[in-house]
Amino acid sequence: MSSITADLEELNRQIKEKGDQIRQLKEDGITKEDLQPHIAELLAFKAQLPESDQPNKPQKKKTEKPKPKKKQPQKKPEDMSLSELRQARLEKVTAMKNAGVEPYEYTFNPTRTAKGLAAEYDSRLEPGEEDEQADVALAGRIMTRRVFGKLAFFSVQDETGVFQVQLDKGRLGDDFKNLKAWTDGGDIIGVQGTVRRTDKGELTVYANEWKMLTKSALPLPDKFHGLTDISKRYRSRHLDLIVNPEVRDTFRKRATITSKLRRILDDMDFLEIETPVLHAQSGGAEAKPFETFHNSMGLDLTLRIATELHLKRLIVGGYNRVYELGRIFRNEGISTRHNPEFTSVELYQAYADYNDMMDLTEHLVCSIAEDEKVCGGLTIPYGEYEVSLERPWRRVTMHDVVKEEIPDFDFAALDPEDPESVVKARAAAAGAGVPGVGDLKTVGDILNSCFEELCEPKLIQPTFVIDYPVEVSPLAKPHRSKPGLVERFELFAVGREHANSFSELTDPVDQRVRFEAQAEKKAAGDEEACDVDEDFLQALEQGMPPTGGLGIGIDRLVMLLTNSPSIRDVIAFPLLRPDQ
Repeated sequence: MSSITADLEELNRQIKEKGDQIRQLKEDGITKEDLQPHIAELLAFKAQLPESDQPNKPQKKKTEKPKPKKKQPQKKPEDMSLSELRQARLEKVTAMKNAGVEPYEYTFNPTRTAKGLAAEYDSRLEPGEEDEQADVALAGRIMTRRVFGKLAFFSVQDETGVFQVQLDKGRLGDDFKNLKAWTDGGDIIGVQGTVRRTDKGELTVYANEWKMLTKSALPLPDKFHGLTDISKRYRSRHLDLIVNPEVRDTFRKRATITSKLRRILDDMDFLEIETPVLHAQSGGAEAKPFETFHNSMGLDLTLRIATELHLKRLIVGGYNRVYELGRIFRNEGISTRHNPEFTSVELYQAYADYNDMMDLTEHLVCSIAEDEKVCGGLTIPYGEYEVSLERPWRRVTMHDVVKEEIPDFDFAALDPEDPESVVKARAAAAGAGVPGVGDLKTVGDILNSCFEELCEPKLIQPTFVIDYPVEVSPLAKPHRSKPGLVERFELFAVGREHANSFSELTDPVDQRVRFEAQAEKKAAGDEEACDVDEDFLQALEQGMPPTGGLGIGIDRLVMLLTNSPSIRDVIAFPLLRPDQ
């Protein structure tokens, strides 16, 4: 290699190193003044190159300048696809980061809420008047943007409601340009400023400062004509909550209902004690369980279908009043009133019976309904009906309510031990249009089917249906004066069951007989029948005091008190089929 070639390679190496150094200094934010000596050194290196090796040597030959390409007009947001909108928003994230602005802030300290601000300035400030001494800070999601040159109005939503923000170049200075360039509907921002009423009388935060708290990469649903598809609302509950204030109100009321229920029971000296979710065998209700398997123990288990049997064992153990509010799991169909995972409260009170439980049910439901944060009274709307919760509620036996629909036949007059009674009951039920009674083998089962088919949908006002057949009530105490029946009630309103209660069975021998009858049904293929629970029977043989038990379906109660037509409307994330 010649010395000239070696010198040339060394010179090119120095030029490359200096160029890399200058690029790094620019990225590190060096000032132009401090950068000049480095540029001069680079130019000195380049000047030593032979003329033929100097880069970007201008050509002496004149060439025609190419005609500038016409700039493509930028699409309006309403003409963009969802992916284009997302990309445009992410480019704004990049622009903010390049400008040294954090698009995903760590904290903000709001001093007011939309609702609190409205209350604070109720009847204050005339149209056009400003409280210049105010210094308020609020945060929320931009729902709408109206930008007029050097002035903008945003509608911003927080947890409590919507407030208006006025932003203009006069107060924000150069930051107003960034506001217009970087913000979109759906972004979460914080603002600080004074309070004024516009000339039209709208209470407004007049911003001195604004801050991007979270840049939204996706537009709000109203960009695509709202969120009206019911399945999409349930599947994308976060969007449903953003765009539908009434949905947020429903779940706020649900939280109030459950906390109020707990407070009432706690004040009555009930203890809330948690019981297992995993059971070695299902029991406490007639329902098909979900099955699972414990790997390390090698144990088949089910998810609980009720909390009943464990809570009763606590009564045996010496507690007088216990309850649990929690999740129940039943492997059943899905409908407007059924979800496989639901919430209930079960409570047990020693030395009480089902009459005491009726009084307690009225007290619980009415106290919750009267709360200003729930219904604020005892007359409530539900669909096309007006429901009165004024006490006392109607109490009617199952025999009597069925007789109202089949007036020419009296189930109470039948002898449950007479085989002919089943034949007569089937004929009467079939004549009334009740389906499937041909497969039923007892008068009690037929009576219950008649009730469910003919009566239940018509019970609009709150009604206690009492004194059930023993065949459909394996855990209830025999009626003290009516053979073949048990001391049980269910509460119905707006055509559906809301609560279930017994004078609890305390006779261990009778309980075993009923468990064995259930086990026979299960062996014959009834997936909802329960097994013989030896642990519970052993506890019962130890002795359980006279006890009243009550179960209330929380989801259905919330439906009633919030005028919600479907159980999915009151469960934040209901079980859904996978989206295809």
